[in-house]
Formats: sequence, C-alpha cells, structure tokens
Amino acid sequence: MDQSRKQNAGGLSRRRFMGSTAGGALVVALAASGLPGRARAAEPLKVAGIYTVPVEQQWVSRIHKAATAAEARGDVEYVFSENVSNTDYARVMREYAEQGYQLIIGEVFAVEQEAREVAAEYPDIAFLMGSSFKHDDALGNFAVFDNYIQDASYLSGIIAGSMTETANIGMVGGFPIPEVNRLMHAFMAGAREMNPDITFQVSFIGSWFDPPKAKETAYAMIENGADMLYAERFGVSDAAQEKGVLAIGNVIDTQADYPDTVVASAIWHFEPTLDKAIAEVQAGMFKAADYGVYSFMREGGCSLAPLGTFEGKVPQAALDLVEERRAQILAGDFTVEINDEEPKSS
Repeated sequence: MDQSRKQNAGGLSRRRFMGSTAGGALVVALAASGLPGRARAAEPLKVAGIYTVPVEQQWVSRIHKAATAAEARGDVEYVFSENVSNTDYARVMREYAEQGYQLIIGEVFAVEQEAREVAAEYPDIAFLMGSSFKHDDALGNFAVFDNYIQDASYLSGIIAGSMTETANIGMVGGFPIPEVNRLMHAFMAGAREMNPDITFQVSFIGSWFDPPKAKETAYAMIENGADMLYAERFGVSDAAQEKGVLAIGNVIDTQADYPDTVVASAIWHFEPTLDKAIAEVQAGMFKAADYGVYSFMREGGCSLAPLGTFEGKVPQAALDLVEERRAQILAGDFTVEINDEEPKSS
C-alpha cells in the first residue's frame, strides 16, 4: 500500500482482530452491552483514511485535519493513503480492513458500488465515506457524509454580491455533483440577496485537482467581465490575484495566501462529523446513517471565515444581513435551500 505520510501500525489479520481469544470475546461482550465507549476503549481507536487526491486538496484536507486533531487528543491512531486511484480504492479498503482498522474514512464518489461491496465483506468494521448517495439500512456498517456547508456558502454569497461592481460573478467548480452544486446554488442565492440582477458564469473543469485548468477557466471569465470569482477549486484565486479581481474561498480559508484577493470563505469543519462517528464506534453503536447534518452551521460543521484583511472594506449593509441571517440559521428560523441540481450560467 502506498502511504507517503505514515506506515501502517497494524498488520493484524481480520481473524485476529475480531478475536477468538478471551480478550476478543470480552470486546464483543462489552460492545453488546452498550457500555459507554470510553469505558471499554483502553486503546485509541484505529482509524484509516483513504483519499483519491493529496491531503492538501481543500475537501480532503478538512477530513485529514479532523483526524489528526483526534489523534493529537489521543482518541485515535490514524494512518492514511493519499492519491489512491479509483481502480485501487477497493483493494486499499480491504487491506486496511484486514489489518484491523476499526473505522475507515474516505470519499467514494467515483467508486460507490465497489466500496459498498467491500464494506459488506467486513460487517464488524465501520465505514464512514463521503458519498453522493444515501445510506442503506441493509448495509449497517456503511455511513455516508457530505459537506453540507450551504449555510456558510450562502453568507459568503451575500458578501460577494455586495463587492462586485460589474454584477458579473465567475464560478469554477470541479464536477457538477450534488456536494458542489448545492454550495454554488447557496452562494448564488446569497449574492442575489444584495443584487437580484447579478449574472453568473458557471464552468466545471472535470477534475478535483488541476490548478492550471481552473486558472485558465477563471481567466476566460475575467475576460468576459467577471470581477468576482467563486473559487471552488485551487487555481481560481491565482487568476484573480494576477488580474486584480476579487475571490471567495470554499471549504478552507486561503486569505493568508491571497491577502488582497480573497474577501471571505465558507469553511467546512469536519470535526463534528468525525467525532460523532468515533463516539458511535467506541460505544458499539455505529450504524448506517447520513452524517451530512453534522456539516450544518447549527452543528458547528461550517462557518464564515473572518474578514481579516478585508475588515472595514465590505459594505455595512452586507455585514448586517450576514449577521441577521447567521442568527436566524442558528436559531432555526431561516433555512438555506439545498439544491443539488447542476447550476447554469445566467
């Protein structure tokens, strides 16, 4: 297994992991008893991450950050594989399962069927996977998640709508799948709160990690009048910086790298999602479920990054609306629409 950051600490076989010894029987008995996980988790939970892109990539970086934080707390023992091809994904899943990892996390958007087939082979191992589809109660050890950060994306759209002077916003995404589409729609809805006449240029580059292609796509949008860009992919903010236009970040805050370019960012916090799964596994209560809700703002799963270098530069009317909507979202009085349909240019 190609693992550039850590070597597998295990080497346990699935048979040995499940245990035919008295110790193994005790673990099974405690799980069945429903005792609190901390009472029976003498050792950190063994967690493995499987990623099809580098851990520096925006989306995966948030999963990786949460896992390393859990490891720093002593809750888990964490290893991972990055740049795993779609054709190798099922094999890597099996290898980690055979080595005794108790919770396997990752993203299976391109390998849904194969990943679920592997999970069915290891019913005593918990799988928590980024997916465009819902969980299946018949596959009780396979839970799904996605970055439902539409709340923060909507708020970032309000700021974008107040800052564009041409009322022309360019949006560059990876693929038109639900987890991208819903964020773009939320952003667009927020922007229209400030100016209902804003037009949008929407394009997808067909890759999760191709900064040069994203940059070229952004260049074309700027040439076509966009003075604000939605940077769903790496490379977009580079184009904005070079051409002297503004950008809104997604999933991570890159303002430190683009202090005069990135106005605001919708941040994904994966910690609530992962911590819930860790607790469920430790308690012997993990089951098929949709963990997407833990990305909602009211669950602490997303936020709007601080304005930082743009403090004092965003119109007060936009800031007032952001605070009003944020309070309403947290109180449950305002719901950002979840629209998974592919967004189109105006």
